[in-house]
Amino acid sequence: MKGPQLVGRRVPFMDLGAQHRPLSAALTDAFERVLQHGRFVLGPEVAEFEANCAALLGVPHAVGVSSGSDALVVALLALGVGPGDEVITTPFTFFATVESILRVGASPVFVDIDESTMLLDVKRVEAACSERTRVVLPVHLFGQLVDMDPLRQLCDRRGLWLVEDCAQAFGARRAGFAAGAVGDLGCFSFFPAKPLGGFGDGGLVTCRAPALAERVRALRVHGALSVHEHEHLGGNFRLDALQAALLGVKLPHLLAYNRARRERAAVYSACFAALNLAGDRLIWPAVADVADAHVFSQYTVRVQDRTALRHHLGERGVDTAVYYPRPAHLQPCLAGDGYEVGDYPVAELAARQVLSLPIYPELPLEDVRYVADCVRSWLLKGP
Repeated sequence: MKGPQLVGRRVPFMDLGAQHRPLSAALTDAFERVLQHGRFVLGPEVAEFEANCAALLGVPHAVGVSSGSDALVVALLALGVGPGDEVITTPFTFFATVESILRVGASPVFVDIDESTMLLDVKRVEAACSERTRVVLPVHLFGQLVDMDPLRQLCDRRGLWLVEDCAQAFGARRAGFAAGAVGDLGCFSFFPAKPLGGFGDGGLVTCRAPALAERVRALRVHGALSVHEHEHLGGNFRLDALQAALLGVKLPHLLAYNRARRERAAVYSACFAALNLAGDRLIWPAVADVADAHVFSQYTVRVQDRTALRHHLGERGVDTAVYYPRPAHLQPCLAGDGYEVGDYPVAELAARQVLSLPIYPELPLEDVRYVADCVRSWLLKGP
């Protein structure tokens, strides 16, 4: 958020140029290579990028697709999810999670979030299961991994599919497993603002079973297992060769990017912890005691008067963002589905309170401390 500034200093919410400038020569070389050979759709760059992603994530198969949103759609199509089926997920997420369920004709079943993490409350999932439940779809929101063990056990016991929305969590790990490696399918986004950001849209589907990987590969090319032989109803869900080539330049730096995000998040959290706040005027991310279970795609705090804090920060040159101001069940396009305010109170409260502060790998630490100090000055003003 920008507004009239009281100071000359500015802290942008994100600066993609700071990440790309050191890679300029390698990115240019990758672009020129694709330009010269002219295989712009799929091709060797996509295959190489898929193999490198699979190795980094520790999964047998990785399939490049056109976007994170399409990754979710392709995953559900690969599982045969459709009309009459139910998919359990969170109401507090980017709407693509829910949209993908609706696009294949299935019905979302919402489970409220955990108050401390804002992730799907895994303790409530089994009570939401019915005879129509086919899939459980947790979201690793803001880069923090959901505790997948109880969900894996539940799905195995009840014969359900487990699909991970990993759009914000590329490279996050917990209990020895990376995001996208525990579910039957994992769905990633390479939108520029993501931990591994591309130069446009792009996505990835990870698979544990060879048959599912084959189906995903067919679905991304109109359901064709061979040229002009369409076994399934799919779509044009291919990852461009140019995107794969450019992403391939950035992939070796991903773990360093994630470490830098965690370092900046630790500075924020230490500054806020030192305030010894009473009550809940500021709540910062509660992270499980696992070193790399959070990659801080966003650093999101919660405040009772978000508008006032956002205005205060904007006056001091600090850009902020709100992820997400309205939970999925209260979106206008679902107005006829019978949802009401109060159905998922924890998610609704989070939507009123969340505010994301600047965080990206190249953000100078002195800027992190400046932002934290600006938050502190607002808190000291009192309610």
